[in-house]
Amino acid sequence: VQLQASGGGSVQTGGSLRLSCAASGSITSFTIMSWHRQAPGKEREGVASITSGDDKTYYADSVKGRFTIARDRRKHTVFLQMNSLKPEDTAVYYCAATRAHVGTSEDEYEYWGQGTQVTVSS
Repeated sequence: VQLQASGGGSVQTGGSLRLSCAASGSITSFTIMSWHRQAPGKEREGVASITSGDDKTYYADSVKGRFTIARDRRKHTVFLQMNSLKPEDTAVYYCAATRAHVGTSEDEYEYWGQGTQVTVSS
């Protein structure tokens, strides 16, 4: 299975973007699907994730209330709706997935999409 991220772009502070992560096959076998980001000179961080079955979601404190992760099983796609964007949200965003158990470190996730650049200007 391959993951294809898209939807990045440049917006001003307060703007919105919707990222998409399309899988080349079914996503029902993934335990977790997630979004991560990496800003220049910083370590990669987890932004949001959604678990299979119960669709339980997790958000980093820095994006709670502004970002929403959702999954469309029919379209084999996971979305990240980003509202009220801030300059500190500027980063390359990656989607990822794993078939391992919940709690597995993201460093062990088997599937990663290519990054999509998000730039927020003040």
